[in-house]
Amino acid sequence: MRRLLSRPLSRLPVDPYIAALLGTVLLAVFLPVRGPAATVADGASTGAVALLFFLYGAKLSTREAMDGLRHWRLHLTVLACTFLAFPLLGLAARGLVPHVLPPELYTGLLFLCLTPSTVQSSIAFTSLARGNVAAAICAGAFSSLAGIVLTPLLAALLLGGSGAGASLDSLLSVVLRLLVPFLAGQLLRRWIGGFLTRHRRVLGLVDRGSILLVVYVAFSAGMVRGVWQQVSPWRLVVLVGVEAVLLAVMLTLTTFGSRGLGFGREDRIAITFAGSKKSLASGLPMATVLFGAQASLAVLPLMLFHQLQLMVGAVLAKRFGRGPVAQPAEPAESAVTRSPGPVDPATEPAAARGGA
Repeated sequence: MRRLLSRPLSRLPVDPYIAALLGTVLLAVFLPVRGPAATVADGASTGAVALLFFLYGAKLSTREAMDGLRHWRLHLTVLACTFLAFPLLGLAARGLVPHVLPPELYTGLLFLCLTPSTVQSSIAFTSLARGNVAAAICAGAFSSLAGIVLTPLLAALLLGGSGAGASLDSLLSVVLRLLVPFLAGQLLRRWIGGFLTRHRRVLGLVDRGSILLVVYVAFSAGMVRGVWQQVSPWRLVVLVGVEAVLLAVMLTLTTFGSRGLGFGREDRIAITFAGSKKSLASGLPMATVLFGAQASLAVLPLMLFHQLQLMVGAVLAKRFGRGPVAQPAEPAESAVTRSPGPVDPATEPAAARGGA
């Protein structure tokens, strides 16, 4: 028992940030915000979402993105996994309604399949597995950028009749609350990029704190409207099982598909992690814009999938990291792809782990 208690928090099976998210959900269950305070909290949540995407735009390095363009086959593969294979699997899961999954949870599961790939954890796991870190950085950045446009469009196309509220008005709201702040961050990066770099840890806390606020407001609204009475514990267990199958299928597809496409070992590792993950940091704000009052149930599958992908990814990354390191066969393509060294997701700074 003493050995267990002496282990660092980062070594525990549950990611500390996921624990904070679960704590926020419990706070919303027992102390939901109501009345005039809910109006103020909703306004603060809207501002937090805009701030998040402003920071995303300001932190995205244009030079880094341009360097990664030379690996276009890898990036197209990751984008195909994120915005084609995942949505197709989500549509196939419609056959589970209503006997396995209720319509509300299926809507959240399908939305999960439409969100962009994560950035930070993909990079950390790719580095730990001694894969192509620069490609993982660029693939995640490109996926996040594409997701600002593709996720709302796919939601409008696939969820329009599912009570998601995805419509022309919601797409306009996405543009004003997500895309405009993102572009503003890109335009101002020249002047504020250095400040953001110097205060990266503090901004990481702002980043995560904003998401916790979004979660609290969304789940509070769900509690006030009684949406949680529609979900039983058994349904949640079944949802975790369905998501485990989804993750296993995508890991298999990215691993063997990238090998069939002729990618080298380091590139296959980057594709496996970037192509099989989904972004909690991007998905949560988008869900509040697209789903409104139903956001609490819509983001539940994404939150569960995020924790699942972290646990499975950590195991796979350490296993891959014990394998042999392949020598690059094409220097022209791999000039920017050398890994700076393994990074353990369990020990990397909190501002750069798991939240995306």
